[in-house]
Amino acid sequence: MAKILIVDDENMMLRIASKILSKEHEIICASSGAEAIEIFQREKPDLILSDLLMPEMDGYELHRILQEKSSEPVSIMFMTSDDSDESESKGFEVGAADYIRKPLKAEVLLRRVKNVLDKIDKIQDLTEAASLDLMTGLLNKTAAQREISKLCATSQGVLALFDIDEFKLVNDLYGHAMGDKILIRFAELLRGMIRSTDLAGRIGGDEFLIFCQNIHDDKIIFNRAAFLNHQLIISAKNFMGEEMNIPLGTSVGAVFVPNEGRDFSMLMAKADKALYKVKHHGKHGCAFFGEEISTDETEHKNISQTQMILSERNHEAGAYFIDFEKFKAVYRFEARLNDNLHLPINFLELTLETDNDDAREDFLELLIKNLRRCDCVTQYGRDQFLIILTDTPPEKVDSVRRKILDAWQAKKLGGEITFESGKIF
Repeated sequence: MAKILIVDDENMMLRIASKILSKEHEIICASSGAEAIEIFQREKPDLILSDLLMPEMDGYELHRILQEKSSEPVSIMFMTSDDSDESESKGFEVGAADYIRKPLKAEVLLRRVKNVLDKIDKIQDLTEAASLDLMTGLLNKTAAQREISKLCATSQGVLALFDIDEFKLVNDLYGHAMGDKILIRFAELLRGMIRSTDLAGRIGGDEFLIFCQNIHDDKIIFNRAAFLNHQLIISAKNFMGEEMNIPLGTSVGAVFVPNEGRDFSMLMAKADKALYKVKHHGKHGCAFFGEEISTDETEHKNISQTQMILSERNHEAGAYFIDFEKFKAVYRFEARLNDNLHLPINFLELTLETDNDDAREDFLELLIKNLRRCDCVTQYGRDQFLIILTDTPPEKVDSVRRKILDAWQAKKLGGEITFESGKIF
């Protein structure tokens, strides 16, 4: 049942409108603009039905003042005995939801009010849908930051960032559908541990944000982090089987509000610093900004779990492709090996002279497919490609070069390839 505030300086009109609408709606009456403002702030009606021409404060002025005092749009219908088009046009210009003329006809008023309320419901539904993360049902990033920022400015409590540890392994080993199930379950656990006065949102792939009002004891957040770590493993094994040994868990970075300030951006930066500390001290724990880290010692990783984190999940044939910065690290490590073990490790620099960007992509794919898994390749700038050939004697380098040239000529994409080679010292 919608709540409607009827405003009119004539008692007869108040009684007529109230009688028509009271069968289907909750009605509140005001006999002046000033009284209506007081009632609106206390009752928060869904719709205002106001006379347009009233002494002291007309309907236009009433709407303007209410809109200034409210952070949300104020829905108002004007009613008047003035039958001029000018007053109706002005009513819609200032944002009226509808405009109805006196004398009131019951069926017309009921229908007009129903249409306005239906429109309000649709707008609210769309607004709520636009604020939600479709997968988890929590607030999305924009809505979470907006609403939690408001709480940080006015309330006391804890702002906390949650990150799911080793979540990428779920996607890599069990697929993205399983990853989605983990995200949904984590959101359910998060929602279940907060109160109706708290807020929770998903702000990234596996990152979540909450604000818990009126919490002043850090142990409460530590306990909730431990609860999430315990329940997440139980759920993951239910989904993936008892043999699942991915060290899933959550790392939490938190700040007290307003102890650490009220500016949302600053608070987020502090929570992120606390989260960073947890991530670099074994994960699966909680830290408040400026305090010591509490980690879940029961989630100690065994060597197989550590190897799972370190290992490559892509076991396809072909060379190991990495970006240039990582390639530099591999090159330097290979040079160290060569200093001590004198392994036959060779280096190739290839230049493809072409104006065709697609050809460059095809050439990189060709290099990866025609080299071995123990070889390493990167693209350096637009036209240069660098290769480390592991366990390749100098006399075998020419055969690698010919293989690449033959494969490229077979594609008939043009472009001239030049080679330079050297031994890694």
